[in-house]
Amino acid sequence: MGNGLCITTDYLTDHGDPSPSLRHIADAGFTHIHWCHHWKTDFIYSRWEISQIRRWLSEYGLRLLDLHGSVGPEKDWTSLRDYERLAGVELVKNRIEMTARLGGEVTIMHIHEWPCCEPVMKSLSELEPFAKKRNVRIAIENGKFNDIRHVFSRWAPDFLGLCYDAGHGNIAGDGLDELERLKDRLISIHLHDNDSGADQHNLLFSGTVDWARLAAIIARSSYHKCASMEVSMDNAAISDETAFLQCAFDTGMRFSQMIEHERSRKL
Repeated sequence: MGNGLCITTDYLTDHGDPSPSLRHIADAGFTHIHWCHHWKTDFIYSRWEISQIRRWLSEYGLRLLDLHGSVGPEKDWTSLRDYERLAGVELVKNRIEMTARLGGEVTIMHIHEWPCCEPVMKSLSELEPFAKKRNVRIAIENGKFNDIRHVFSRWAPDFLGLCYDAGHGNIAGDGLDELERLKDRLISIHLHDNDSGADQHNLLFSGTVDWARLAAIIARSSYHKCASMEVSMDNAAISDETAFLQCAFDTGMRFSQMIEHERSRKL
C-alpha cells in the first residue's frame, strides 16, 4: 500500500474557501487529498484558482491523490442533447487539466446515464487523447457493473479504470463480488461506511461494510496507492471537526494496516 493517508476535501463543505479545511487535514496527519469540491456543479476552475490551490497544497505539505470530476446540472457529458454533452466534455476536460496541474494521475467520473448510451461513448472518445496527453486516467465510479464491463471492453487500462466506492457497493449488496472480478482495473478507492440502506459517507467500521474482505481484495488488486476516505461530517455522531478528523485518521490507518497484513500473507 502506498505511504500516507488520504481524505476528501469536502468532509465539511464542498464550496467556499478550501484553505481552512486543507490546513486542518494536514494538521490531523493526512498526507494526501481527494479533491471533491464542486463535484456536482457546472463550476469551471480558472488557472488562477488552480494555481492558488497548488500553493496551498505546497504550504500544508499535502499531495493530490485524485480528483472527483463533475457532471453538472446543465453541463453533462452523458446528455442526449449534444450542446449539453459538449459543454459537459469541456467541464470534464477542465477537471482533467486541474488534476494534471496539481500533480495527480486520476480523475473520477460518475456515469448517470445507464445503460451506457452513445453520448457516453462519444464523450469518452473525445476525452481519451486529451487525458492521455496529460498522463491522467479516468476512473469510472461503480454503478451498474454490467455497463462498466461494457465500457472497459472498449477502452484499455491506460485510459480507463475503476473507482470502487465502498458505500455504493454495500448498498448494492454485490459490490465486493463485482470488485473481485474487476480488481485488475482498480485505480481509485472511495472508503466510507453505511447501514446498507443509504449513502451515508460515515466513518470506517461504523456500519455494515465487510472491511476484512475489502482489504483482502485491494491487497490482490492493481491499486497500490494510499487508502482514500470519502467521509462526511453530515451524518457523523462527532460534531467537533478536529475530533472527527482524528477519528477519520485513526480508522483510515487501521484499514491501511489491514491491507498491509493481507499483502504480507501473499509473500
